[in-house]
Amino acid sequence: METTQDTARRLAALHAASRSLTALVCGLSEEELKQPSYADGWSIAQVLSHLGSGAEISARLVERGRAGDMTGPTREEMLPVWARWDELPPLAQRAAWREADARHLGLLDSLDATERATVRIPYFAGQIGVPAYLGYRLSEQSVHGWDVTVALDPGATVPDEEARLLWERLNLVTSRFHDRGTLRRLAPARVALELTDLRRTVCLDLGEEPRIRPEEPADPAATVTGTTDAVLRLVYGRNRPGADGVTARGSVALDDLRSLFPGF
Repeated sequence: METTQDTARRLAALHAASRSLTALVCGLSEEELKQPSYADGWSIAQVLSHLGSGAEISARLVERGRAGDMTGPTREEMLPVWARWDELPPLAQRAAWREADARHLGLLDSLDATERATVRIPYFAGQIGVPAYLGYRLSEQSVHGWDVTVALDPGATVPDEEARLLWERLNLVTSRFHDRGTLRRLAPARVALELTDLRRTVCLDLGEEPRIRPEEPADPAATVTGTTDAVLRLVYGRNRPGADGVTARGSVALDDLRSLFPGF
């Protein structure tokens, strides 16, 4: 069960991620904003546009939930939002992102303790509470923030606190965002995930759905070894062959896992 502590930690991490990304991109020229991010086919400015349009749409959903309106997002209402953002030039995309991001965070900050515990938000995943909503938004902010950061700093990692929070809900990500054809090919199998920085091993259980389990698997089909950050990004579809130091041995290869977790 998610708690008020989850809400506080995730909201603080959202603010920290926003500050870090703002500091990184605020001085970039238009040409620098046009350079490719790690997100396939998107420039840095286009990632900011994606985050900004997402913040605009999400703020609207939070306002609906606060008012007791459980009308979920529709493609028809989002298409004109995306079109408007897509038409902006890079410098305007950055400025609009900063404005939309600040408004979204301000709205979340304005929720009082009772609202944070009781408000339901009609999000893409259904009607969810504030802690769960913040988890989804942090995934977007952290992972796409890394997409921008690594384009400017090849050694970039997901910040420690954000990585810890994303790991806490990684089981949800594995179950929702995976390639079913690859899963059918690999399952059933249990993969040991050796997290070198934590000196801890957990299990990736490839059954009807991929699941992260806290125990070390007995007789795993394969063992994947890497840092917490690198293995996290592998599951989020952001493994860099030869750059992230992740290795695999056994009947499930890294290419299999990259196919299983294509990212979003």
